[in-house]
Amino acid sequence: MNHEVIAPNPWMILPFALLLAAMALAPLLAASWWTRHYTKVSLALGAITLGYYLLGLQASARVWHLAHDYTSFIALVGSLFVVSGGIHINVKGKATPLGNVVFLFIGAVVANVLGTTGAAMLLIRPWIRMNRCRVTAHHIAFFIFIVANVGGGLTPIGDPPLFLGYLQGVPFWWIAKNCWPMWAVGVGILLAMFYAVDRINFARAPREVRELETVQEMWRFDGLPNLFFLAVILGAVFVTRPVFVREALMVAAAIGSYFTTPKPVHVANHFNLHPVREVAVLFAGIFATMLPALDWLNLNARWLLGDQPGPGIFFWGTGILSSGLDNAPTYLGFLDALFGATGARSTGELLNQHALSLLAISVGAVFFGAATYIGNGPNFMVKAVADQQKIRLPTFSGFVLKFTLPFLLPMLLAIWLIFFRG
Repeated sequence: MNHEVIAPNPWMILPFALLLAAMALAPLLAASWWTRHYTKVSLALGAITLGYYLLGLQASARVWHLAHDYTSFIALVGSLFVVSGGIHINVKGKATPLGNVVFLFIGAVVANVLGTTGAAMLLIRPWIRMNRCRVTAHHIAFFIFIVANVGGGLTPIGDPPLFLGYLQGVPFWWIAKNCWPMWAVGVGILLAMFYAVDRINFARAPREVRELETVQEMWRFDGLPNLFFLAVILGAVFVTRPVFVREALMVAAAIGSYFTTPKPVHVANHFNLHPVREVAVLFAGIFATMLPALDWLNLNARWLLGDQPGPGIFFWGTGILSSGLDNAPTYLGFLDALFGATGARSTGELLNQHALSLLAISVGAVFFGAATYIGNGPNFMVKAVADQQKIRLPTFSGFVLKFTLPFLLPMLLAIWLIFFRG
């Protein structure tokens, strides 16, 4: 896919910065105001940028390409959210530390099929129920690390940044073929850390709780006909022509799932469409306002990164910004920076000549998205469910200090040293 270069006015990056700042700070400082007005803020800022590109730069082709990417993105995320909401996992009994490790590993694998959003929403409530006699913040933090982020690093379905890369021409199986060593090391380190922490938590639990948690678990799955709709969505990912047929199939699968799922299943999952509506609105604004930032990065990448930036720069650069911003637009930003720094004119050229740097961007976006509550969409959804269950979680900064720095950062350092230091 050829990469179009446009020279926007740098001041037009301001709407993008304002929207990201509002998304990060408004829920913390003015939650009720943000709940009422986030739609207006997102669409108004997006309209400013789109007006500039359509009327000022006469770049209608760029806007059309953006609209196609957004439609594909929201169709995938939304359809997986709806279908996963039609599957309910009922678990009885309790979980030992080893049982928890097995559950988290399964969640990491499932995230590549349902996406991190679908897997997180499907599994977070069973996860809490399994550990209800001793659930603490570390159970939620490691669930965010593994199921809602790092686990989805093997397929474009797994995490939104990778799907955006797929839309830009990165082959579907290129991710699994090249990312599996980083995925295995990252997931393995996090599972080992979790086991050590959970063993301590288990040992501190009262004796009657420890004895109860050795009871064999009994599982029941409701809503399994939704597996058919899931298969439709997965098959649709590979449909590229004609335009929007892929997205139409995904939407049709979501509609079919929504209307055929028995109401008790949705009730048991506390399912509603508000989260996906919020994602659709906010990402409409993000996709629109990030256009000038992407094009500016493309034009100035060599000045910012140097003539021959190594993969480590892309790993840490993408990762650090993904921690404080959403990792999907950050991925696109550094993908554009890689185009600009290398002078590549197509994704195929990047794959042939700069594959390790592209891999560093992919892994950085996915793995660092776990660093904060706002690094990836599912993180805040998981936190909301935990809050509903009255689980005490740290604040935004507390999460970073208590979990990101002592647990996630060592894993990220290991990934850099092993794979991207050169």
